[in-house]
Amino acid sequence: MSRNIELRAWRQFLAVAEELHFGRAAARLHMTQPPVTQAIAQLEKALEVRLFDRTRRRVALTPAGEALLPEVSELLARANSLPERARAAAAGEVGRVRLAFVSTIGFEQLPAWVRDFRAASPDVALELVEATGDVQLEAFARGDIDAGLMLHSPGAAPPGLESLSVAQEQLVLALPSRHPLASRSDVPLDEVLAEPLVIFPRRIVPSLHDAILGLYHGTGRVPVVAQEAIQMQTIVNLVWGGLGVAWVPESVMQFRRAGVVYRKADELVLPVRRGGRGKKVAATLPDCETSLVWPPEVERPALQRFVQFVQRQRQRAQAQ
Repeated sequence: MSRNIELRAWRQFLAVAEELHFGRAAARLHMTQPPVTQAIAQLEKALEVRLFDRTRRRVALTPAGEALLPEVSELLARANSLPERARAAAAGEVGRVRLAFVSTIGFEQLPAWVRDFRAASPDVALELVEATGDVQLEAFARGDIDAGLMLHSPGAAPPGLESLSVAQEQLVLALPSRHPLASRSDVPLDEVLAEPLVIFPRRIVPSLHDAILGLYHGTGRVPVVAQEAIQMQTIVNLVWGGLGVAWVPESVMQFRRAGVVYRKADELVLPVRRGGRGKKVAATLPDCETSLVWPPEVERPALQRFVQFVQRQRQRAQAQ
């Protein structure tokens, strides 16, 4: 016999189990007593288990009925909550967002966002995974993530994805504190560009990799790449080890590594070269940008709720 029991039968069981009286249970269900009695008999037949001991004077749960009672109560409570949960899901109030992020956004902004978003939307689960840009693009192609925080040159967010700029910052120079240039208040860029370079592979952030190498080529230098590394923390550690200097986003300065110093643009002496029509043009350091990216035309209310949250956070930061 089929064991697929309808919720109606479980509601009838619950009413009788709580009232321990078929007449009162029927009244509670807005039914007459005979259909309730018949429904319980059919339920017991389907389960091949007796749920109630019945006499003329009393109705009592059997051990099987007692064991089922809390389970049925939970089942019906969950069933009753489904309409509200469906409405909440459609509004993005429940669900999950699988978010990948680059390490640089994880120093300050991301932890604060996670904290505040969870406070505002406690029923939306944020699943975080640290990943470089190339890994994120592969994850998007597989459908493994819903959104990503990616690093790139300004205006060079990956094509084919919706994007929201969340941070823009300059690159800064990281060099060993024991390096002769580290003690100088004004560091000549010409001398820096002659140093061995520690940099991330081009596949990680192509636009930013090209911008850094463009800084060298624009001043007539050929960069000497001493070592490549994927994570910014690893790059800084390699600088500490004396393998070379590195250009990193300004946010990386929060990664305080003893034995490594950082120099911003105003601490560098930038060379001047001739531009168009013989005008003198000062060299400039590249900027970098971090964007929240997600697939276009995807109906994910929880994701849209997170995007709107990040938009508000960005607007609040710009207003300060």
